[in-house]
Amino acid sequence: MSRTERKGSPTPVADLAGLIGQEIGVSRWITVDQARIDAFAEITEDRQFIHIDPVAAAQTPFGGTIAHGFLTLSLLSAMTYDAVPPLEGVVMGVNYGFDKLRFLAPVPAGSNVRGRFKLLSAEDKGPMGGGTRWLLKHEVTVEIEGAEKPALIAEWLGMQVVGS
Repeated sequence: MSRTERKGSPTPVADLAGLIGQEIGVSRWITVDQARIDAFAEITEDRQFIHIDPVAAAQTPFGGTIAHGFLTLSLLSAMTYDAVPPLEGVVMGVNYGFDKLRFLAPVPAGSNVRGRFKLLSAEDKGPMGGGTRWLLKHEVTVEIEGAEKPALIAEWLGMQVVGS
């Protein structure tokens, strides 16, 4: 499966109403190792010591380096490809933002994380370029393997265009 291929059978638009409030998928575990954290620090120019200096970070309450919150958040794209089947006939989809987002627990370097997706709403937003726009809102919980608290909880919006 390529990084942009969605897992699972396509979901017919007619089935969306019946899926609201249900968990629709869980992604694979993704390792957040120090190399990934260091690469994210370089690309974003966020080189705070708690992310990239294991010796200094060991002296903090975290006890070692932790992933950037935005690194964990950025993994939602990969997680959604794993966990959320596409809409039947989808032509394209775009990130539409967040209604809510909270970072609840740090992700220590070397941790595994995964996303758990629940469909909160699906709104027909009308025509676009020969198709129909659908605004989907998912509650996403990013779990840290072996931890009680999740790394983050978000209400994530995605706009999908379904061809006619």
